[in-house]
Amino acid sequence: MSLKDKIALVTGGSRGIGRAISLAMARKGAKVAVNHFQCGSADNVLREIEKYGGIAVGLQADVSRENEVKSMVEGVLGAFGRIDFLINNAGIADQFVPLMQEDTDRWQKVIDIHLKGTYLCSKEGARSMIENKFGRIVNISSIAGVSGFPWRTAYGPAKSGIINLTKVLAIELAPFNINVNAIGTGYVRTEAIDNLIHAGKLDDERIVNRIPLKRFGTPEEIAETVLFLCSDAASYITGATIAVDGGWTAYGYY
Repeated sequence: MSLKDKIALVTGGSRGIGRAISLAMARKGAKVAVNHFQCGSADNVLREIEKYGGIAVGLQADVSRENEVKSMVEGVLGAFGRIDFLINNAGIADQFVPLMQEDTDRWQKVIDIHLKGTYLCSKEGARSMIENKFGRIVNISSIAGVSGFPWRTAYGPAKSGIINLTKVLAIELAPFNINVNAIGTGYVRTEAIDNLIHAGKLDDERIVNRIPLKRFGTPEEIAETVLFLCSDAASYITGATIAVDGGWTAYGYY
């Protein structure tokens, strides 16, 4: 599969799953706009892409701020002229505390980055797609969006909202040849997950025992699913959420 000459915008594209998506897109020939939150945080990914002849730019933006999202999209259009693929991946961790200990401002920030960010980026990114009568939007959701996880009072509802937003956008944008899908990720081994394990917030042995495939996923496995959803092979799929979770949500035994 080749994505030669296609243009991709990956939010939260400098670390973890986003980094794997940015690299996978570039390896398939796409020109990649790598969104990042902190100044300089995309430099390593950009260097990796350039090493094997790929083309990429870094664009700093807080996806929960509409003015920054508009500037980011303008930056992509200024560099590449259009957007073919939008991967809404940017996110931050929940507080991992009981409801009564949760800081409301932090709760709101998690909602804003995940759900509002997906909405804003889709709204601005779709303008180019509508004009060109082509586009693929892939939203990164989670098993937390379909199941109740204790101490995830912001992250879970935000990811659940993304699943419904995916369906709404899929129907609304279908007349413009824009497919909108989501990926329900399971436990993927990233630096963020490792930090939670080391902090005692997650029990990796217990998690692995609960996963039918008996292992964590990898960022590259999520990236491969993104590539599929952006490919012609997925041209008749829209409004779907594909679980990439090692069987977590299918498992009914207690």
